[in-house]
Amino acid sequence: MADKPLPVHQIWGQGSTTIFLLHGMYGAKEYWAPQAERLVALGYRVVAWDAPGYGTSPLPSNYSLNSLADDAARLIRATGTQTNVAMGQSMGGQLVFRVFARIPELIHAAVVCATIGYFGNKTPEERAQFVREREEAAKITDPSARKALVDQMLAPGAHGPDVELVRKITATTPAATTAAAVAAVQAAEESESIAAIKGVTVPALIVAGALDNVGSPPGMRRVAEMMPNAKFVAISGSGHYPWAENPTEFNEHLMPFLARAVPVEA
Repeated sequence: MADKPLPVHQIWGQGSTTIFLLHGMYGAKEYWAPQAERLVALGYRVVAWDAPGYGTSPLPSNYSLNSLADDAARLIRATGTQTNVAMGQSMGGQLVFRVFARIPELIHAAVVCATIGYFGNKTPEERAQFVREREEAAKITDPSARKALVDQMLAPGAHGPDVELVRKITATTPAATTAAAVAAVQAAEESESIAAIKGVTVPALIVAGALDNVGSPPGMRRVAEMMPNAKFVAISGSGHYPWAENPTEFNEHLMPFLARAVPVEA
């Protein structure tokens, strides 16, 4: 619909190169704030959204990875600049591939972090565990209990202000949204997912947390190998939120990649 409002989003900085940050199944735009500030310090403009159903965004009745990708593409069309990068974590990483398929002319580089890529990239046992854990999470409304679930996706001993922010924001994810997101990931057409991954032709950085039990390094390496112009890296000592758990090492890979793929104009 032409009059459909844009997804809720936050903008940091100015400039002709914009990094679009797409959060995961547990999250919201605020958990990107420290990373957004690092990018702005280097001259990038940053836009982070609340996917439908997250933050202050209402949960739509029809919910799928394709509907989310449609909304993200609409946001990029409306708020993008001369050069744009799509960067997503977990479910947001799955959306990056679909967004590129919709607006390839507007995306000049991609960063995909801690994602399964496509549901069939896990063994049947891993898929069953993935669904079981998240269906249980959808029944939990107590924030402290939800924090405990997110802690299981962090590396042992993960700490620091960025990690505490992730814990705080992910704990606020509505239970109904978790249920809708799990169903969307399960229902995604695998052949479509794989075609979208293979179709990303721009420079891409595929980042795994070395200790991530969700977007595992072997699974993410397989995703990178399906792409024509991708580099795979694993961030030591990190689980599912590597930019927060080990920001120094994460950015030692991210910032040079961006400088090569989408250099900021002097």
